Amino acid sequence: MREGMERIRVVVADSHDEIARRIAGRMAEIIRARGQAGEPAVFGLATGSTPIGIYRELIRLHREESLGFRHVVTFNLDEYYPMAPDNLHSYHRFMRENLFDHVDIDPRHIHIPRGDMPRAEVEAHCRELERAIVAAGGIDYQILGIGQTGHIGFNEPGSDADSRTRLVVLDTITRRSAAADFFGTENVPQEAITMGVATILEAREIALVATGEHKAAVVRRAVEGDVDRAVAATYLQRHGNATVFLDDAAAAELTRRKTPWLIGEVEWTADATIEAVVWLSQATGKSMLKLDDADYREHRLTSLLARYPSFADLNGAVFNALSAKIRGRSKLPQGRRIVLFSPHPDDDVISAGGVLRKLHQNRNEIVIAYQTSGNIAVFDHEVRRYLDFVRRTAADFDYGNERLPALIRDVAEFLATRPPGAVDSEAVLMLKKRIREVEAISAIETLRLRANQARFLDLPFYQTGKVRKDPIGERDVEIILELLEELRPEIVLVAGDLSDPHGTHRMCKEAVERALERYGGAPPEVWYYRGAWQEWSIAEADILVPMSEEELRVKISAIFKHQSQKDRAPFPGLDEREFWQRVEERNRGTAQLVDRLGLPEYYAMEAMVVRKPDLPA
Repeated sequence: MREGMERIRVVVADSHDEIARRIAGRMAEIIRARGQAGEPAVFGLATGSTPIGIYRELIRLHREESLGFRHVVTFNLDEYYPMAPDNLHSYHRFMRENLFDHVDIDPRHIHIPRGDMPRAEVEAHCRELERAIVAAGGIDYQILGIGQTGHIGFNEPGSDADSRTRLVVLDTITRRSAAADFFGTENVPQEAITMGVATILEAREIALVATGEHKAAVVRRAVEGDVDRAVAATYLQRHGNATVFLDDAAAAELTRRKTPWLIGEVEWTADATIEAVVWLSQATGKSMLKLDDADYREHRLTSLLARYPSFADLNGAVFNALSAKIRGRSKLPQGRRIVLFSPHPDDDVISAGGVLRKLHQNRNEIVIAYQTSGNIAVFDHEVRRYLDFVRRTAADFDYGNERLPALIRDVAEFLATRPPGAVDSEAVLMLKKRIREVEAISAIETLRLRANQARFLDLPFYQTGKVRKDPIGERDVEIILELLEELRPEIVLVAGDLSDPHGTHRMCKEAVERALERYGGAPPEVWYYRGAWQEWSIAEADILVPMSEEELRVKISAIFKHQSQKDRAPFPGLDEREFWQRVEERNRGTAQLVDRLGLPEYYAMEAMVVRKPDLPA
């Protein structure tokens, strides 16, 4: 069923797990139906973070429900070129590690483009892949992700609707998006072999999956915009059996979610009312208290207006609701037990440095729990710099032992010879971990907190040495639960931004929420913060914490202490600005919008969303 402005069927699910269960369940139906008919099930498969949950669910179905893959035939969408099959970044290796090595599929039924062929043989290889799809009877079910350019597979802007499997040049944005996996854009291949648009559209059924706020804008373009060769995903609108699966974050820009009053009836909750009035204020360029009857009627908000005695009453109600969200230091908690969970050793000061400083000034008992070491996000030159310092000072003060020169030599040799993106040695990982730790302590000391208020949890899921992490496991949850039981916090702050390029924020949030579900103490109030990748909107936020110019300066000074992330962070995402620049723009932008709405003027603001504790009945 299509809704509103959408030109293709869209399903919005509550979680990644629900999407994975639905798609894997459909694939299981096809496998069993084809098996009963004595025919193979043919699947088109994607790589990247998007389908991993689907593959994990398929593995579970194989192990726990005896789902067989002996008569399954697969065709992968793409592969980088050049790329050896056993390379850390190869999609051949990705598929083995995430699916094929865990099910009973016949290796002869697996088809993945070869990235290690001589260039002169690539065209013939592409034609052979096309013939193999036809010989298998065509693809029954095709899984797709969507790139920041709107690409499906590696069909970049400009791809024709009749394109077939071929070698393509990757768009700059695509390569920047992949930079996190390759430890730098310069290491990302410039070409790839991809299944073509026409080949994809010949699949009998298609599922496109997108999750996270960073996909919301391109999803709306693909789903609601005209078919356009500049956005390959729009071609799916021409398919009779394609479905787009989204989480709430990826669906945020759809008209039915962002401005539902433009397309139909709305359930006017308090949140929806605030969203609508804030939107109207921005659309008209008027402050809230200056909106009039005509503004509401001309912008399809008559049904909202009818719920109030007059437009003035509606304006005043929303004005008062937003005013109540603003909490200076005097309105923030005092003397409470607080734990701030920081996914990496810098998210605390980047996203919540302002409120953290005020909470400290209010004499709250604060512990900052750094969930991961962040050690893969340190350039090698930082390690060399610290080792050179150790080497020089060891000579100056005659400290160390016979192991120190050998360690320095071994690390230097490893860094000089390892290929870009290869997994670090244990010694290098430890050194990078310690670099992040000392930076984190220096940063919170800038906010006048003490070093002993920092806890480094070093959750196991992160300890792969690679960009791609393990799923959240039982021990990850136990470590957080143990901390909660020790400290008994009344408030916890959790990263709520889900668009970091490596997915660690999302996984850290999952770990905290799973621990809270099992926590036996009085449930704490949960504050979700953002800032590194996006900010909460005024309407979404429950708390708006104002900052003066000096307070923002101190916050930025704390961010500066993370020297390994400054100038050029290893994982910047598509936003090339430094983190402090993003923070300054977002915090000041929030305050400026508050001012334009007619509320008191502040220099900068942080925003938080609050989940109240579930109290026993």
